[in-house]
Amino acid sequence: MRGPAMTDVARLAGVSHQTVSRVLNGHPNVREQTRLRVQAAITELGYRPNRAARALVTGRSQVIGVVAQNTTLYGPASLLAALEQTAADAGFAVSVGSVRDLDDQSISAAVERHLAHRVAGIVVIAPVESAGEALERLPQDVPLVTVDGDPRRPIPLVTVDQVAGARAATQHLLDAGHRTVWHVSGPSDWFDSAGRIEGWREALQLAGAEVPPLVPADWSAAAGYRCGQMLARMPEVTAVFTANDHLALGVLRALHEHGRRVPDDISVVGFDDVPEAAYFIPPLTTVRPDFAAVARASLDLLLAQMESDIAGPLRQTIAPTLVPRRSVGAPPRR
Repeated sequence: MRGPAMTDVARLAGVSHQTVSRVLNGHPNVREQTRLRVQAAITELGYRPNRAARALVTGRSQVIGVVAQNTTLYGPASLLAALEQTAADAGFAVSVGSVRDLDDQSISAAVERHLAHRVAGIVVIAPVESAGEALERLPQDVPLVTVDGDPRRPIPLVTVDQVAGARAATQHLLDAGHRTVWHVSGPSDWFDSAGRIEGWREALQLAGAEVPPLVPADWSAAAGYRCGQMLARMPEVTAVFTANDHLALGVLRALHEHGRRVPDDISVVGFDDVPEAAYFIPPLTTVRPDFAAVARASLDLLLAQMESDIAGPLRQTIAPTLVPRRSVGAPPRR
């Protein structure tokens, strides 16, 4: 006869298995009343998480495999650091399989290397379209979570709510009095970029504002600078939302060179809240993703699969936060 499982504790306490996992791993985002109810259910059932015993049965270790692109981009790098810290707090080591490109062959090879070392589960940071097909062909008996992956695929997923963040950024500019907002986007094959475009368009359409042509770019300050040179020559542009803070940095430089003052002539909002954003000239209004919350939710989903053999398209979306600074003001009077 099997002992009580995490799902039994969740049922008795009247909470989700993710909440039980959070209590077991000491996560701070659990209300005290809920924590006490879960602990009471654990005591009543005599539940004891025994990952060591599970490792003996499955042959898996106390190591979580992470597949991530070898990049210095702020978002993916911050997610990886948060995952490593969160896993360590839960008693797991992390083995990182860095790949040059997030394509089918690279992801499959990285996953095979992790499986050869009998990892307990795998997290794939998969923010680009090229990663999708490889993930669907991975072994079904391995606990797996994707971060910032394709929301259309039936794979457990944790992601920042890019749409909500972009809506908030755009609405902030509209609330300042701007008639419309221009958008400098990220690469077309990134889900983050697509979500931010969607949120920008939604905010403008809901406000009945004109939707200007999209200004496509990549994630670099150099691309932002090139786009900023064009926007600086357009007197009708009074507000710009960029898909990340490095793009905003390039835009700010171009505007300065053309004598367009921020925020007196043009307001600018970024996304990511890189550590330097508060020290731009002027300090940059931006959207801050909660990478720690994404990491915690990812580990919760992974542990739920490891403890209870739960499968299916489980997913969580983590809301970001608008961080107002001095790069936004009222539009100039005509």
